[in-house]
Amino acid sequence: MIPAIRSELRKFFSTRLWWGMAIAIFVGGAAFAALFGFLLTSDAASAAQNGAPTGSPVQVASSVYTGGLSIGYLLLLTIGVLQIGSEYRHKTISGTFLATPKRLRAMLAKVVALLGIGAVYGLISLVGSVSVGAVVLGLRDRDAFPSGTIVRTLALSLLVLGLWALIGLGIGILIPNQVAALLIGVGVAWIVEPLIGVAMSFWEFGREHIAQFLPSRATNAIVDAVTSGPNEVRLEWWGGALTLTAYAVVLAGIGIWRTTRADIS
Repeated sequence: MIPAIRSELRKFFSTRLWWGMAIAIFVGGAAFAALFGFLLTSDAASAAQNGAPTGSPVQVASSVYTGGLSIGYLLLLTIGVLQIGSEYRHKTISGTFLATPKRLRAMLAKVVALLGIGAVYGLISLVGSVSVGAVVLGLRDRDAFPSGTIVRTLALSLLVLGLWALIGLGIGILIPNQVAALLIGVGVAWIVEPLIGVAMSFWEFGREHIAQFLPSRATNAIVDAVTSGPNEVRLEWWGGALTLTAYAVVLAGIGIWRTTRADIS
């Protein structure tokens, strides 16, 4: 198992993709931390006038430090798709299964590797967001770490990125065409799913019982981000973690099951 995991990590970190993604995630974390820092620390009157959401000091700090996750999880979703999609596209999946004949072991190695890659990129994102966000909060006379739960939130953000990478892996397996998998995965996560959330806000049952289980809403619940409105129903952080884990397990699990039984050409 260890050699298979090492092989998956070597495949990823031996290409130029990893440092390009690292730069994007670092810049995204820093930029969104600065944006959220100035936006969410406006006085109440100014925030209301600008239509900006408001929250407790803990929620504001959490949102500042994890604002880059909106870009980070899309990039990790992309990495998850590429981790398997590129193998099918370049016909290297046969070599992978020849090196590790037990397909389940090979796919579990990809899962473990993706969780590690998500943790690495999470740390990179947090370095950018915390360094910039703490400065912005200090300039706005706000407490950079108003509660010890901020540390828990930062740790959970690493889990979030790992789970989104697994969701991408499942999408990449279920949709063999790499380009189609990328377009559908990113399109649903970035456009379709938020639109569904907005539509649910006009339906009482959907707003109270369905919207909170959408992937992006579950992600916001995990990191205790500022709510987008006073009527938003939100899961507890552990409920959000279980919900996002369920998405990852179902998509990756079905994909792995399919891969262990499908013919490889």
